[in-house]
Amino acid sequence: MTTHVPVQSHHAGSVRTTPRERRRLLLDMAVRRHQVGTGSARAFVSRRTAIQEWPDLRAVLTNARWAVAGGVATRAFMPERMTQDLEIVVHPDDMESVVALLAAAGFVAGEALAVPGRTLRSPDGIEVDVLEGRFPWIDEAFGALATDPSGLPVLDLPYLILMKLAASRTIDLGDITRMLGLASDGQLDAVRHAVGRFMPDDAGDLETMICLGREEMGLGGD
Repeated sequence: MTTHVPVQSHHAGSVRTTPRERRRLLLDMAVRRHQVGTGSARAFVSRRTAIQEWPDLRAVLTNARWAVAGGVATRAFMPERMTQDLEIVVHPDDMESVVALLAAAGFVAGEALAVPGRTLRSPDGIEVDVLEGRFPWIDEAFGALATDPSGLPVLDLPYLILMKLAASRTIDLGDITRMLGLASDGQLDAVRHAVGRFMPDDAGDLETMICLGREEMGLGGD
């Protein structure tokens, strides 16, 4: 595996890396330091819950193409983890109407995001990040949505993995590894197919994360 050298930024003492460079540096570290087993009972890692409550946007966005993404969506595929905001991905053609519908429902517009999209706050003060889904797979994804334990529509595993691979923040890589470690063989085949089509240069990193995830869950590599 080739490790890419970070690009020096204009700020002294800091570096700027691409998502792929950052991911490969972190994966190299994980491969060196990983341990087999989660330390958690199988019943826990197999459980799917919806303990955190989030605004149910289904009644507001009735005619729009949208789905839950980010940390909230992961609870459809791994044990629920705490997160501070609800992230939804919206079809680019529906972005303006979604923002308008949320505003009409009492959501207050906030700042723009670093990626295409914007933050809004619900009447209860809950942050909702609305991401414009400018992805080549977005139409396909909206034709095959999954649901989380509360019934909210979420991106299915292959497309959630694609989004998190593209971002490759530290928390994204942890989510990817856990979800892949708990995925069925059929789900893994679907993820491999999606990455091979849309992010072929990242297929090697995907296999590394599958192996790390399966070993963490005590399943061993393929």
